[in-house]
Amino acid sequence: MQFYLNGYQAGDPLIEAPDPAVAQRPEGLPGEADVLIIGCGPAGLVLAALLASFPGIHTVVIDRRDGPLAVGQADGVACRTVEIFAAFGLADRLVAEGYWVNEVSFWRPDPQDRSRITRTRRVQDVEEGLSEFPHVIVNQARMLAYLRDHMERSASRLRPFYGLHATDVQVGTSGPAEYPVAVTVQHVEGFQETGQASTIRAKYVVGCDGARSSVRTALGGRLAGDPMNQFWGVMDVLAVTDFPDVRLKSVIHSANQGNLLIIPREGGYLARFYIELDQVRDQEMLRNGSVTPEKLAAVANRILHPYTLEVKDIGWWSVYEIGQRLCDKFDDVPVTELATRLPRVFIAGDACHTHSATAGQGMNVSMSDTWNLGWKLAAVLRGTARPELLHTYSSERQKVAQELIDFDREFARMFSAPPRETSDVEGAGVVPEEFHRHFVQQGRYTAGVATRYAPSMITAGAAHQHLAKGFPVGMRFHSAPVIRLADAKPMHLGHVARADGAWRLYVFADRADPVSPSSRARQLCEFLASGNSPIARFTPEGAAPDSVIDVRAVFQQGHRDLAVSAMPAVLLPAKGKFGLIDYEKAFCPDPRAGDVFDLRSIDRVSGCLVVVRPDQYVAHVLPLDATDELAGFFAGILLETG
Repeated sequence: MQFYLNGYQAGDPLIEAPDPAVAQRPEGLPGEADVLIIGCGPAGLVLAALLASFPGIHTVVIDRRDGPLAVGQADGVACRTVEIFAAFGLADRLVAEGYWVNEVSFWRPDPQDRSRITRTRRVQDVEEGLSEFPHVIVNQARMLAYLRDHMERSASRLRPFYGLHATDVQVGTSGPAEYPVAVTVQHVEGFQETGQASTIRAKYVVGCDGARSSVRTALGGRLAGDPMNQFWGVMDVLAVTDFPDVRLKSVIHSANQGNLLIIPREGGYLARFYIELDQVRDQEMLRNGSVTPEKLAAVANRILHPYTLEVKDIGWWSVYEIGQRLCDKFDDVPVTELATRLPRVFIAGDACHTHSATAGQGMNVSMSDTWNLGWKLAAVLRGTARPELLHTYSSERQKVAQELIDFDREFARMFSAPPRETSDVEGAGVVPEEFHRHFVQQGRYTAGVATRYAPSMITAGAAHQHLAKGFPVGMRFHSAPVIRLADAKPMHLGHVARADGAWRLYVFADRADPVSPSSRARQLCEFLASGNSPIARFTPEGAAPDSVIDVRAVFQQGHRDLAVSAMPAVLLPAKGKFGLIDYEKAFCPDPRAGDVFDLRSIDRVSGCLVVVRPDQYVAHVLPLDATDELAGFFAGILLETG
């Protein structure tokens, strides 16, 4: 975290000074916006928090609730989501407040007495080295509060408008060409219309308004899919129990009483129970809608036998039907018009994909939707990227959502299946060992780090992948420990990537001394500092030198063996109104935590350049001397200045 660039200011340095453009905007609901975000759920607020980094972009956020969400339903925060929150400077709060899911216990019917359950094994929840962050449990409402706080501290001073329900979206209607999308919003109190309506015109609209999305409906989209005819109760409880694993994530399959998932919650006492409701035994209360928390607790006791559960207090409860549904397009451009039309309206999160809660993927994938979209909108609106970039949102995220649907369907099927003793026995059900195996095999997926984007204008092929096998092109940049050269600070390399819309060039140096003329890393840095480099070609006049393309270098030498003053100029950029030097661009291996070159299988002889997108996904791996290929790659994405 850097601050004081343009002068010392007393007080909290994490509260930015308001941008002058913000003060000029009138109070109240505006009639025009660059980006209108509909919905203050996880997808909407991640997008808002990202766009808050750009006060020159007029972002408006609306929600039909009367105020912020008080009690959230989603709770599981995947490792990848914590990595995203780190880019906002919010990971420490998540990790400190959350329950850490360290291990998972599996329970099945006791072979000696199938009316009783017995523990079969305990496994690590996330494989070693998958992420520097844990899988945590934090109430969704708290996560949204962190994002709102980030928005309010930003130079944009961005705050949502509540009590507004979008009822119609029209693209290309009569009106200013600069704001081609007209959105009708009804003013509501307690979800009831007051009779007052407003119109907001926007350059872009993003519908993050849930499974019953009015934005999706206005676009003519629909969620297609089938329910699985499986019902589950869920409740957050304070309870007294003799079940020994109540403070572990526990998967429980009973012989014929149903299945149960226990997720301990933050704070040390609260726990969430996902309780399968049997289609025969519990049919009556499902049919007549008479499910109560007391009845759910009775079912939980039935499954937990011989252990007991005495519920003392209930924070929240609900009943849901498992099903998977997906929209075939995440923007307003028909497939037949991709070559002639640019998207203006997008949908994200539950507005375009829904699934079961037991795998804990919904909130995480929804946030990743707008994490993908936000930097693209910012780049186009700032005039640094080609508008065609916006086509990549739907093509990338719809594929990810389809993978989620496929995964969730199989996970839900196995989780709800009755247990069988062995695979040799025919009939319905799943052998517990098979479920264990499936859980472990899918660990990277549930951690959120299995996404791999296909080649496109922003993701190259893998011709040079051998130079950095640990940074697969199309996958998220897997951080590793390093030591910052200037101040000897041990840190994670990936944590330099903030939610600021910049591309990152990570120069992993060859073996030569970086001050030597024979150093390929130095030669590359000299090119990047020249007038022919992508930095000079694509950075707007007056902008910070690293605002579009940010260069970082990792050398093979120890941090005490190199002089900061001898670093190439591109690694010592002058910034701000005083021309202060940014010394935080160069790094060295941290042998105590593992050499990054070994950890990520980087070619020590040749070195390499790893190009990383603003959403932290690897876009390209190149030899250090492939300057023409680097320039050509960016020329297909960014716009020349001047």
